[in-house]
Parts: sequence; structure tokens; C-alpha cells
Amino acid sequence: MKAKTIVLVSLIVILISSCVSRQVGIHLFILSGQSNMVGLRPEESFIPIIKEKFGEENVIVIKDALGAQPIRRWYKNWEPFEGDEPKAQPDLYDSLMTKVYTAIENRRIGTVTFIWMQGERDAREKQGEVYEESLIGLYRQLSHDLGRKDLNFVIGRLSDFDMLNEKYPHWTMISDIQVKVAESNPRFNWVNTDDLNDGINREGRSIKNDLHMSAEGYVIMGRRYADTAIHLIEHMK
Repeated sequence: MKAKTIVLVSLIVILISSCVSRQVGIHLFILSGQSNMVGLRPEESFIPIIKEKFGEENVIVIKDALGAQPIRRWYKNWEPFEGDEPKAQPDLYDSLMTKVYTAIENRRIGTVTFIWMQGERDAREKQGEVYEESLIGLYRQLSHDLGRKDLNFVIGRLSDFDMLNEKYPHWTMISDIQVKVAESNPRFNWVNTDDLNDGINREGRSIKNDLHMSAEGYVIMGRRYADTAIHLIEHMK
């Protein structure tokens, strides 16, 4: 009986150690997308919250974004709904991953959270029919390249800028797709930006329901990204 007890205790210790070991290491946050990700300054709100939660030495934040870019600049297997043009040109993904691989070299990574703010250009170009497949495909592409099946995914949903689809014909379509994808997996979530594009922008100009966020809107967006990422990390252990 004593021997059986020792074996049982040993198994419990091993199981606990295994669970803990999956969470040991650096928390990596990858931020990418187009202009509204460009406008986000992680040091204003995102990074302070993340560092306060996990400790400065336990956090790596990589941001690589470029304005007015479609998802095909990241997703390697992107294809148009009809025809052969335009084609995938995933050079922005390559530049992002160069930064990521450099930052994590010889580092033990405990969790990875991918934060994505993009979709405006695809809405304008009427590429909504292939956006869901592309968004999920991008997530899987990153998961594969990092060798992880536990990648967290935070999506910044398009704002209420063009709910009538007047300037960007697929605006609401892509917004709905972002929510659909975000709610399809317990490791996914989305951030609302509808209330962030009114006020004073970074150039000091008053804006109302703008394509881009206000100066304060970007600060709030950073907080929301941080809080959502932390929630995923804590609840998916």
C-alpha cells in the first residue's frame, strides 16, 4: 500500500510539473496589420499593462505593420475569389517573422499571442469573399511556422466607419467575418473599436467616425488588446 501511495504521489507531481512547465518562459506578443496597427504605440498602454502583469523580463513585444495593405501581403496561400489576379505577395509576413525569429532566438517561449488589426484594404478592394479563409489561414500559417498549437489570437474588429458600405463595399462583411472567426475558437477573441474613432487625432485635428482612431482611441485600444491577451493567457492554461 505504501508503495502504491508513493507511485500515486509521484504521478501527481509529474502531472503538476507538466502543467506548470507549459507556462514557464517568455510571453511573446506579435502585433501586425495595417494603418490602425501602425497608429498604435504599444509603449503608451499595451506594454505597461503586459509588463505589470508578467514582469518586464518575461515579455517580448514585436510590432510590424504597414498602412493600406491587404491580407495577401501576409497570407502566403491567398487567392482571389475569381480569376488569377491579384496574387499573394507575403513580403510583410516575411519581414514580421524576421523580427520574431531574431527576438526569440535562444529564448524559452511560454506563450504566444498574435494581435491583428487589419481588413480595411480588403473591404475597399471587395475581397470579403475570401477574407475568412485568409484570416484563419494566416493564423494557421503562423502557428505552423512557430511550431505551436497553443497560439492565442486577438482580432481588432473594424470600427463603425462605413457601416453603409459606401466607400468600402465589403466593410460590414469583413467586420462580421472577424467576429465569426474570433468566436470560433476558445483561443480567439476580438476587440471592439467602434467608440475609438471620435475626438482629436494625433495631428490635432477633430475627427468624427473616422477611418482611423483618435489619439486617445489608440491608447484605449492598446489597453483592450492587453486585457484581452491576458485573459486568454490566464484562461487557456
